[in-house]
Amino acid sequence: MAHLVDITAADDPRLADYRDLRDVQLRKNLEAEHGLFLAEGEKVVRRAVEGGFAARSFLMAPRWLDGLADVLDSSDAPCYVVPEALAEEVTGFHVHRGALASLERRPLPPVPDVIDGARSVLVLEDVVDHTNVGAIFRCGAALGFDAVLLAPRCADPLYRRSVKVAMGAVFSVPWTRLPDWYGALPTLSAAGFTTVALTLAADAVPIEDAVAGLDRVALVLGSEGHGLSDHWQESADRRAIIPMARTREHGVDSLNVAAASAVACYVTARR
Repeated sequence: MAHLVDITAADDPRLADYRDLRDVQLRKNLEAEHGLFLAEGEKVVRRAVEGGFAARSFLMAPRWLDGLADVLDSSDAPCYVVPEALAEEVTGFHVHRGALASLERRPLPPVPDVIDGARSVLVLEDVVDHTNVGAIFRCGAALGFDAVLLAPRCADPLYRRSVKVAMGAVFSVPWTRLPDWYGALPTLSAAGFTTVALTLAADAVPIEDAVAGLDRVALVLGSEGHGLSDHWQESADRRAIIPMARTREHGVDSLNVAAASAVACYVTARR
């Protein structure tokens, strides 16, 4: 059972894992150095622990202790109990969900292990916004995708914001990083997947046509600004587009990458 520890000072060294959560670069360095990540909110904390991640500690306002009593009972990590105002002073923002946990990262599995037996996979190239990464994981989980593969420069799925937006889907959907950006898509093709790149390329066909009748599909999505690199567009087996309503009043030619992933996952799941 977790040991409850009342904390009354913001500079208590035991709270080091929870400091300055709004400073993205500082958090990246700290979390990488110590091999940790944070989960925020009752549901996400619960899903992280149920997903097998070992807790380093918990940070909670008193009113959240009863709701997470079973989670605390299953762990021997300390639970730091603080007033909500003190939690805000430590973290740098209002912890309106009242509960945080610091958890141990696990080594990333090799790509063959992640895609073994998978039929539907999401592949992300240089998606650098943590919110978008979390939203894409949530779409994939909701629509039955089996795995997510990330190029080396993608944002961290275990960063607090990604985890929160994903509602814990990063704990249930298998994922890893691609060790070889250049040859990633041909490698997936050789493993039996048809790689379908979402792009505005001239030869792109509607997503419904691109995935119709396919067995194993890897949907490929690119960065928020420029989309997929030319190399990944050209090395994909097929190029697909989500047709837009081309009207003079609106003039929209594409969707945000998270919205595009939701549409593409929905269509692909019903292929």
